[in-house]
Amino acid sequence: MTLQKTAIVTGASGNLGYAVVQKLATEGYKVIGTVEPNDPAPFELPESQFEKQVVDLSNESDSLKFITAVIVKYGKIDAAILTVGGFAMGKIADTTSTDIAHQYKLNFETAYNVARPVFVQMLQQNSGRIFLIGSKPGLSAGNSKGMIAYSLGKSLIFRLAELMNEEAMGHNVVTNVVVPGTIDTPQNRKSMPDADFSKWVKPETIASIIHHYCTDEAGALREPVIKVYGNA
Repeated sequence: MTLQKTAIVTGASGNLGYAVVQKLATEGYKVIGTVEPNDPAPFELPESQFEKQVVDLSNESDSLKFITAVIVKYGKIDAAILTVGGFAMGKIADTTSTDIAHQYKLNFETAYNVARPVFVQMLQQNSGRIFLIGSKPGLSAGNSKGMIAYSLGKSLIFRLAELMNEEAMGHNVVTNVVVPGTIDTPQNRKSMPDADFSKWVKPETIASIIHHYCTDEAGALREPVIKVYGNA
């Protein structure tokens, strides 16, 4: 009998998070998805496929308690997809250190607070995939103009993945950074109504790629950055 694989998806009610939840649940995973307090988003999935948890990911203690509870209940974490983050515009002249600290907390700490205990568990079980969500501004200074605090916060995601992969050398534990192009969401369509939506990448496409990297067939893949740009 094959044991059901377990995946954690943070930001499960977001556009990308929800697509990942749906894809992994369809592929037979038990998905534990986190939402913010007072998030009313419905999940029409059976209990055998999905478990919703309210977690303040900005709180390191709460995040650790959440991961510990998952390990106690399920014994193993096969994949963790950390989609929580936020965006802000601002040139250097308009960006204070407080703005940078806010983006750091939103884009880095919420990922690190989950990734650290998940990483420790995966090293112990000698298997697992962690997916962090990067961005073009975080990847390259050339894409960062006018987005100083956001790009600085996201840039640390790439360095974290590098450090985790170095530390996991010799183990079957891999951390990838998924870098999407413009994601085709209702919010982006509303904010950019004149754009060519056909060039954007759908959340479901990103979810399928993440699932592929979780399969046995992709087990030998080790490239740390996965660029999912669509036709942009």
